[in-house]
Amino acid sequence: MSRPLDVLIADDEPLAREKLRDLIADDPSLRLVAECANGREAVEAIRAARPGLVILDVQMPELDGFGVVAEVGVDAMPTTIFVTAFDQYALRAFEAQALDYLLKPYDADRFAAAVARARRLAALQEGGTVPERLVALLEEAAAREQYPPRFMVKEGVRYVFVRPDEIDWVEAARNYVTLHSGKRAFLLRETMDRMERLLDPRRFLRVRRSAIVNLERVRAVEPWSATEYVITLAEGARVTSARRYRHRIRALMLR
Repeated sequence: MSRPLDVLIADDEPLAREKLRDLIADDPSLRLVAECANGREAVEAIRAARPGLVILDVQMPELDGFGVVAEVGVDAMPTTIFVTAFDQYALRAFEAQALDYLLKPYDADRFAAAVARARRLAALQEGGTVPERLVALLEEAAAREQYPPRFMVKEGVRYVFVRPDEIDWVEAARNYVTLHSGKRAFLLRETMDRMERLLDPRRFLRVRRSAIVNLERVRAVEPWSATEYVITLAEGARVTSARRYRHRIRALMLR
């Protein structure tokens, strides 16, 4: 019997990692060598373990899946199966470059098919085809980060879209952010740092580590202390700025 293929998994959701562990354990041709809960861990583990296959969640804290590929380097990146929730943009990008992905939720048959295809891609990688596809994928991902026109969020059992101009303010929520829109609030799996990059700085201002406000929704700015301010938004929400961001608030008041 041939040597098992060494597999690294990276996903910030414990249940998702557990599912992958079980699927790998059920396949004698695979061997789990590393398990990571965020992108930074994944980069270090890929460099240390040098797996033959990486199963990589696209959306993770610290560093997302595309960031992992960029950090490790396209030429050094092992054969990769990307894992994503319902994201039509990402799916089109993977399909355009003939790179395999798992769409959550997936079953054992889909997992087996992805692994089989990954083995075929590994042969292509030796010929230099896959790195070219990864470069194209990263270029598409970079283009996507230029102020997307809407965000897809889950509301109950369905997915809805929220446009940036509908957002009053953004609040940190551990490994998620909360998009406040009127009386509604939506969880989105992103970091505050990345949200700051995804929102047009001409329209959105970060006023503390845990808050970004839509400038068009600001109705009043009041001093709270010598270096802090209370920002009142159109729907009545009040956000207190942090000292380190005081210069941004003062610049806002001078507009």
